Amino acid sequence: MESNKDEASKCLAIARKHFDAGNIPSARKFCQKSISLFETAEASSLLASINVAPEAGSSASTSTSTATEEHPSAPGAKHRHPQSSNGARSNGTAGGIGGEKREYTAEQHAVVKRVRSCKVTEYYEILAVKKECDEADIKKAYRKLALALHPDKNGAPGADEAFKLVSKAFQVLSDPQKRTIYDRNGDDPESRFSGMSSRSPGFSTSPFGGSGGFDGEISPEELFNMFFGGGGNAFGTGFGGGPVFTASFGPGGFRTTRMGGQTHRQPGAADQRSLLIQLMPLLILLAFSLLSALPSMFGTAPIPDPRFSFQPSARYNLARQTGEIGVKYHVNKAEFLGHPVLGAELAREGNSGQSSGKTGQRGPGVTKFEKTVDRAYTQDLYVQCQRGMDRKERAKEQEIGLFGIGTDWEKVRTIEKEVIESCEELKRLGVLSR
Repeated sequence: MESNKDEASKCLAIARKHFDAGNIPSARKFCQKSISLFETAEASSLLASINVAPEAGSSASTSTSTATEEHPSAPGAKHRHPQSSNGARSNGTAGGIGGEKREYTAEQHAVVKRVRSCKVTEYYEILAVKKECDEADIKKAYRKLALALHPDKNGAPGADEAFKLVSKAFQVLSDPQKRTIYDRNGDDPESRFSGMSSRSPGFSTSPFGGSGGFDGEISPEELFNMFFGGGGNAFGTGFGGGPVFTASFGPGGFRTTRMGGQTHRQPGAADQRSLLIQLMPLLILLAFSLLSALPSMFGTAPIPDPRFSFQPSARYNLARQTGEIGVKYHVNKAEFLGHPVLGAELAREGNSGQSSGKTGQRGPGVTKFEKTVDRAYTQDLYVQCQRGMDRKERAKEQEIGLFGIGTDWEKVRTIEKEVIESCEELKRLGVLSR
């Protein structure tokens, strides 16, 4: 399915890393998983290369004379052990291949004995941390014990089992959900009798283990490589190396976990915050729109002014004159006297609607209305005056021509003396200077 393409690409990347490190079985496992999720030509080609590659385990029996061994947790990776040194002793271990002897110190043996003395579900005791410790303390404890118990460095009897116990404890305590279930029940949260059994089979929200599926197949060795930057040689580069990513899908949604650093990121919550930040400008704009609309929503609607005309008619049957510049206008008497504001002012003054002239007393409502009348009248006159002046200018230019040859200058002077009525009216009203 197309939805599994990203998951298949991640499996393919892990398979290629194991193949480059010589870990043929792990490379084959992850390559096959990539093909089962989403088959690509690249994955098929890699699987063909893996299948023709020689198994490293087949040559292990012929290389014992070089004091090397192949660890079962990292197939194909040969590790050379130094000869006995001061303070070290040589013993055969139960985890050795073919009964080889691996070296260890008394301190290493003591660490193995302490870890193995704990019960398999005493995860806090295995990591030697307190129950109220935080995630940083758990990582620090695991880093210390993993380096001390790794089979490539510790040849004490039972080191392999102790290494697995430490890995299991870290898988549980580093996952918040598993740790909560463990703190409540005290049992392995991945067992069929624990609280984790209610999850969907084949998926896990844990970054290291779960009820099966992709995460459940991570071995202690793979966990070690992922924690220390994964690459086949965890000790040659210290804690460095490139980051390794794992992914899972379960009830909690898609989750990726970055190993090899100090940060575990769950993009589910981060994506929600990112979406909220992207929508923030729209939300702010919507809030301002609502605030600006509040006055009109809860206030009183404005009352429109009565209609008027500058020419008398049967509808506009009441003549009036503005009090500021004396513009004559006409209104409908019934509408004007019935206006809630203007009619009330005229009624208080005992006025029947007739204008008291330019100098008469007017209320604030009538004054405001007549300013609107003055503005409409003067704007209309100004437009007409401008058009008349443009017409005179064009007629004058047409008569003079380009060079003024053969121009009738008497006609030009007549055009210049032509009177524009709208301009004269504006001068009479005092809007234009004479």
